[in-house]
Amino acid sequence: MAKIRPLGDKIVAKLINETEQTSGGIFIPDSAREKPQKAEVVAVGPGEKKDDKRIELDVKVGDTILFAKYGGTEIKLDGEEYKILCEKDVLGIIEQ
Repeated sequence: MAKIRPLGDKIVAKLINETEQTSGGIFIPDSAREKPQKAEVVAVGPGEKKDDKRIELDVKVGDTILFAKYGGTEIKLDGEEYKILCEKDVLGIIEQ
C-alpha cells in the first residue's frame, strides 16, 4: 500500500462517500450535490514554518472534517479516493 507524507500545513483525507435518498426512493450521489464534503484525516503535515518556528495543525489523524466541494486536490491511491488540502481549506471538524 502506498503512503503519502504531507508537507507543511497539508492534510491527506480519505473521502467519505454518502448517498442521499429522495422520498421517491431515488439515490442522489455526492457528485450531484452542491454541499460540503466529509473526509477522515489519514495524515497531516508537520505544520507551517514561520520565523523558524513550526505552527502545529489543529486537525489530527482520525478527525472527520468538512471541506468545500471544490477545495483541495483529489487523488486516487490503491483504488481509494483522497483529498490533499491545506488546513485553511477545512471548514470544520465533526465532533461526535
